Amino acid sequence: AKRPLLLVGGGVKVARAGADMQALAEKTGVPVVTTIMGKGALPTSHPLYIGNIGIHGSYAANSAMANCDVLFSIGTRFNDRITGKLSAFAKDTTIVHVDVDPASISKNIVVDIPIVADAGQAIKGMLKKARPVGDGAWLAKIRAWKDAYPIRMAYDGLTAQAIIEKINGLFENSVIVTDVGQNQLWSTQFLALGPRRQMLTSGGLGTMGYGFPAALGAKLGNPDKDVIVITGDGGFQMNLQELATAVIEKIPVIICILNNGCLGNVRQWQEMFFGERYSYTDLLPGPDCGMDYVPDFIKLAESYGVPALRVTRKEDLDPAFDKARQVRDRPVLIECMIDREQNVLPIVPPGKALNEMILTQKEEDGR
Repeated sequence: AKRPLLLVGGGVKVARAGADMQALAEKTGVPVVTTIMGKGALPTSHPLYIGNIGIHGSYAANSAMANCDVLFSIGTRFNDRITGKLSAFAKDTTIVHVDVDPASISKNIVVDIPIVADAGQAIKGMLKKARPVGDGAWLAKIRAWKDAYPIRMAYDGLTAQAIIEKINGLFENSVIVTDVGQNQLWSTQFLALGPRRQMLTSGGLGTMGYGFPAALGAKLGNPDKDVIVITGDGGFQMNLQELATAVIEKIPVIICILNNGCLGNVRQWQEMFFGERYSYTDLLPGPDCGMDYVPDFIKLAESYGVPALRVTRKEDLDPAFDKARQVRDRPVLIECMIDREQNVLPIVPPGKALNEMILTQKEEDGR
């Protein structure tokens, strides 16, 4: 191999093999990309970590996938969210696939070397024989891509990136739980993960409403950690009745709603790929309703006895999170008002290969 790449999926985290995975990467010097479910298996600050691949993967990670000559995939199903156009996925690459489920191997992507094994056991076995691979030029090229094309939101004011990076800075010993939609995708782009800051998210199921109840379970299982759920105004309404459970059981989680007044992920696709024909994604009321938006999450939270704060500026994030951390006997809701035009970028359009990304808002506007 001259251009090897390690692809780490959620199976590595299920096997609790993160430490061995890091040791394998360091022993070989091979760069690592992850699926959404695999993110955090290697600390995101690690110099060998490149980023997520897939529809909303980083330029560097997707480019590495498109240009590697040997792909060693561990614990992933090669679902359509990470492959893009199947016929163009790693087409000139030798693929080694480790997975505990034999039905997942060569199901979507036909691989050259199948290995049916638990991810943790396989990594331990590889560590015994691992040696340095390559001369460093491949890794240098990938790092140059990463430096030239970082993931960055080009919007003024309060953004999802600013909110999530604030959470990174304030909550070290924590579990961050996401819902499903744009809030999830931004979280998987901008969360900094490691041994003390972990992420729970719903992967292939794509279950809106997952975030809040999962956060309650995470807090009960990790009472010594801060637990924050990042959710959307659509997803939170799927299971908001669990506010009653959280109040009655005195479960102190922080609910961070990214409120853009719409079902953002579907709205983004309607904007970008369906000629701006918006259908049933707008959660704002008509002009005669007498309300700015529906529902009023502040009043809703207060009806459950839950303290609630509304944030409209980046400068308000610190005091809002400080107040939330002081409440230890019930949840706190922080509603962050963001513009609906904030889209998740990069994005691979439907039917395109991973290296055919729309990187910026300017590219999107000029389609």
